Amino acid sequence: MGSSNDSQVRLIVFGRQGAGKGTQASRLAQNHGIPHISTGDMLREAVREGTDFGKRAKEYMDAGQLLPDDVMLGLVSERLSRPDTSRGWLLDGFPRTAGQAEDLQGLVADGGITLAINLEVPEDVVVDRISSRRVCESCGTIYSVGDPSADSGKCAKCGGTVVQRDDDTEDAVRARLATYNEQTAPLLGWFEAQGLLANVDGVGSPDEVATRVGAAVDERL
Repeated sequence: MGSSNDSQVRLIVFGRQGAGKGTQASRLAQNHGIPHISTGDMLREAVREGTDFGKRAKEYMDAGQLLPDDVMLGLVSERLSRPDTSRGWLLDGFPRTAGQAEDLQGLVADGGITLAINLEVPEDVVVDRISSRRVCESCGTIYSVGDPSADSGKCAKCGGTVVQRDDDTEDAVRARLATYNEQTAPLLGWFEAQGLLANVDGVGSPDEVATRVGAAVDERL
């Protein structure tokens, strides 16, 4: 299927925690020569640089409040207007609601959004990946159950204590996934209704998944 704007690739990547979204988003952005724009990085940069929307965002963040949609959209608009987006961009962490998706579509009306990719990994696989994760309290090195350092509780790099983080337990992971599913399902439905959603099997090696993701994007271009 041909894109309405062949000069730019505008992508959004979704995936529950543990699905490998960060890895695939970085690879995809690199392959297409476009910036990988994560909401967290974008926020921190705008606040640090003191842009108009960055100042507004800081007020809400300092007060411990969620950013209103108009502030988030302003931040995104500022970031997407930079020279490094001339060939397109990849958004990670935005939009989070169908309303934000509509606003974004309006913002980039010229050429629109190329594709939203949803990395599908069964919940049990994700739970297993995250709940088997262990981390060194001293240096932050991550291990998996079965690794000698994870099983012994002693870090091979620094000798620190290797533990399971509280938010990596199965119950904690399932609670986060339930929240993600509840919030993201309507958003995926919105993209599907626009004919902009590609569900991609996220199970397999990073290379195997990257091949599937690349094929989904190439099919749209």
